[in-house]
Amino acid sequence: MPSRSRATSTDSPPEVAEPDIAGQRTLPATARGQRTRERLIAAARRVFEHDGYLDARLSDISSEANVSVGSFYVYFTSKEEIFAAVLEQVQDSALHPHVRAATHGSGPIAEIEAGNRAYLTWYRRNARLMRALEQAATCDENLRELRRKRGEAFARRNARSIRELQERGLADPDLDPLLAAKAVDAMVGRMAYGTYVLGDDIPFEELVSMLTRLWVNALKIKTGEEAEESAAGPAAKPARGTPRSGRSKRTPG
Repeated sequence: MPSRSRATSTDSPPEVAEPDIAGQRTLPATARGQRTRERLIAAARRVFEHDGYLDARLSDISSEANVSVGSFYVYFTSKEEIFAAVLEQVQDSALHPHVRAATHGSGPIAEIEAGNRAYLTWYRRNARLMRALEQAATCDENLRELRRKRGEAFARRNARSIRELQERGLADPDLDPLLAAKAVDAMVGRMAYGTYVLGDDIPFEELVSMLTRLWVNALKIKTGEEAEESAAGPAAKPARGTPRSGRSKRTPG
């Protein structure tokens, strides 16, 4: 990270702004203001990744963005708020809606593997920011709640997938979908943290394969002929004692 120098403000005076969707903060009303806000968010990410959440300073973020500290407060009220804005930018990509669309119809195991691969790729790319999030969640109640909601979003997405598998007869019907999703998500998340933040030496492909296998075993995903029979429905299963060819058994003559 380049050395930081004291910023010379290039900002215009505070602008009239409009409330954002959440109603928690005002957003810039002009394109120039929006660009400044985005520049601050990008600078904040670099500082958080380099220094961690606890040691990051607003003066460093402002300097990195080449704005004055006074101008920082036009767009954000605190370190907590700009950290939340950084997380918001990376969260949508973590949910990977394109992965499911690309693997739809390829079978549940292939979909689970693709989802794990995409998540681990995303986590590896954002590991330093995830390290900062772990720090922030231990010392800031609001960011701890933000982390919890982030996890809830992941779990609810995966719970929908688990419920669909149950409805198709491909997963353990006795599992609570949301609780099961939270359990397997926690497994994948902690393994990602241990590997890409703490530095456990696990090859990427081995990690993907192992986590996928544990997912499949935990949900009792059906494969092969068993899965085909479940997908086809009860009508496709031969009655007990009836040969699969449909021919009648010969009776002794």
